[in-house]
Amino acid sequence: MTSYQKASIPTGVSLAKGRAWKSQCWIIVLAIGLVFAFVMSLATGALSIPFVDVVSLLLSYLGFDDTLSLTTAQVIESIRLPRAVLGLLVGSALAVSGATIQGVFRNPLADPALIGVSGGAALAAVAVVVFGQSFIAYLPPWLQSYALLFAAFIGSLVVTLLVARIATSSLGVSISTLLLAGIAIGIITMSGVGVITYFADDTQLRTLTFWQMGSLGGSTWGIVMAAASLIVPACLLMMRYSSRLNAMLLGEAEAGHLGVDVQSVRFHLISLSAMAVGVAVAVSGMIGFVGLVIPHLVRMTLGPDHRYLLPASALAGALFLLVADMIARTFLAPAEIPIGLVTAIIGGPFFIGLIMYRGQHGAL
Repeated sequence: MTSYQKASIPTGVSLAKGRAWKSQCWIIVLAIGLVFAFVMSLATGALSIPFVDVVSLLLSYLGFDDTLSLTTAQVIESIRLPRAVLGLLVGSALAVSGATIQGVFRNPLADPALIGVSGGAALAAVAVVVFGQSFIAYLPPWLQSYALLFAAFIGSLVVTLLVARIATSSLGVSISTLLLAGIAIGIITMSGVGVITYFADDTQLRTLTFWQMGSLGGSTWGIVMAAASLIVPACLLMMRYSSRLNAMLLGEAEAGHLGVDVQSVRFHLISLSAMAVGVAVAVSGMIGFVGLVIPHLVRMTLGPDHRYLLPASALAGALFLLVADMIARTFLAPAEIPIGLVTAIIGGPFFIGLIMYRGQHGAL
C-alpha cells in the first residue's frame, strides 16, 4: 500500500464521519424547529392564545398543573391539536414519499403529484364521496373511517404502477417518459374528478371544492387516528429501505450486484409511497409541491444518503406544512386560505427555478 493510499483512508473515514455529524445536527435542528412550530400552531388562529398557556396545557398531559380556562382548553384540544397532528402526518407522508419516489427513479423531479399519484388518489376519493356513501353505510362503524383512505390508496397505487410501466423499457426507466406519462395521466384523472363532481349535490360540491384546494380544517381525532394508523407504518417502512435506496442510486445493475432485488424493492417502495400519499390526499385534499420542494432542499443540504434524507424530509415536511397552515389561517383572518394555495405559491416558483437551473446545466 502506498503512502497516498494510507493517507487517503483516514481522510475518507473522517469525511464520512463529518457528513454524518452534519446530518445528525441538521436533524436535531429540524426536530427543535418542528416542536416550536407545533406549539405556535396551537397558539395561532382567530382566537389568539399565549404561547405560555399552550405550553402549560401540553405539560398538563405529563402530570403538571395548568390554569387555562375551560373554553381555551377545549379550543386547543378539540380543534387545534388534531389539526396540528394531522399537519404533521400529512407533511411527513408527502415529503417522505417524494424523497422515496425520487430515489426509486433516481431523479429529483419525480414528485408524487407530477407522476400522477395524487391525481389517482383524488379520483378514487371523489368517486367514493359522490357515489359510495350508500355502500359505506353498510360497513361496520370501525371500518367506515377507513373506506375513503383505502380507496385513495388503491387509486394512487394503480396510477403509480401504470406510469412506472409506461416509463419502463428494456433499457430501464426513462425519466422524460415518466414525467410526460405522469402529467398526461394526471390530467386524465383530474378530468375524471371534474366529471364526477358534476354529479355531486350541493353539499358534496361545496365539500369537494374546498377539498380540491387542500385543507386541514376538517380534522377530528377520528380522522387523525385512522390516518396515523396507515401513514406512520408506511413512512417507517420506507425508512427501512434506506440502504437499498442508496445502492439503487448507483444504478440497477450495480444494485443487483450488491444483492438488492431491484424489482421487488421498487414495487414495495411504490406501494408504500402510494399508501402514504393516498391517505394524505384523502384526509387533506390536494396539497402540491411538498413532495418536490422539501426532499430537494434537504438533499441539497444533507446529500443523497437516504439514511438521513428520509427522516430529515419527514421533519422538514411536517415543519413546512405547519408553517403553511399558520399562514393559511392568519393571512386573511378570520377567513382561511386553502393550504394547497399556500404551498403552490411557495412551491411553484421553486419548481420553475429548479427546471431553469437544471436546464442550464444540461441535467434535463
